[in-house]
Amino acid sequence: MLNPVGLFFRSFLSRSFNLEPVLPASRQRNQLFVVLGGIFLTNALLAEVIGVKIFSAETLLGVPPARISLLDSFVLDFNLTAGVVIWPVVFVTSDLINEYFGRDGVRRISILTAFFIAYAFVVIYAVTLLPPAKFWLEVNATDRLGNPFDINEAFAKIFRQGLRIILGSITAFLIGQLLDAYVFHALRRRTGSRQLWLRATGSTLVSQLVDSFVVLFIAFYNPWSLEQVIAVGILNYLYKFSVAILLTPLLYLAHSLIDGYLGKPQAERLAEEAAKS
Repeated sequence: MLNPVGLFFRSFLSRSFNLEPVLPASRQRNQLFVVLGGIFLTNALLAEVIGVKIFSAETLLGVPPARISLLDSFVLDFNLTAGVVIWPVVFVTSDLINEYFGRDGVRRISILTAFFIAYAFVVIYAVTLLPPAKFWLEVNATDRLGNPFDINEAFAKIFRQGLRIILGSITAFLIGQLLDAYVFHALRRRTGSRQLWLRATGSTLVSQLVDSFVVLFIAFYNPWSLEQVIAVGILNYLYKFSVAILLTPLLYLAHSLIDGYLGKPQAERLAEEAAKS
């Protein structure tokens, strides 16, 4: 029997995709993968695009700068890329795909996402090379304070990222996702269907430890020193560690929604098949 939330979720998906309210098991499974894959891909791509902005977490929360001393050489505050705001959605979605579609599902959507991230940056770079229209430059010749402003230069500076940053981001993303899937299923073999929080949080903590340092090393080592790469990597990982713990209730809510949508027997069968993949 479906719970009320599951009934609503099923009805919503059926209306959105113009499908009948009661779907065959195979179509429900495919529809679920399309929805989870779409959420995963969209948020991963958005995180890469908006990641050019660095914001101050302390200012956002109205607290003094952390001034954390790392490796005796660097004093760091919690200045984070804007991409981390939505990256937790990728964590949760990845764990759900792991749970119901196994490592093959994670590998397929991760490779597809990496391809589209690369494609997006190629298109963005090409667009920044287009000659700007004269009237566009004139209309936007000053900022809101009346200061001279070159909107074409700003557009290019915001959207262009160095080749090393793009390469580091995609490499870290793929390694992190494949490692996440491996650790998730290694823990599942030990815990069975119990302790979802352990395999989800544990796999995220391991994969993001690697991700945090791979992207920084490829993108910034030389001109950054090794010490600075390590220091910034530790700070980023502290944030991801904290978020992974805080997301546990959201993961259980999403799990409940999917179990309600599929029906408990089918959800358990799908999870068991995923565990064997």
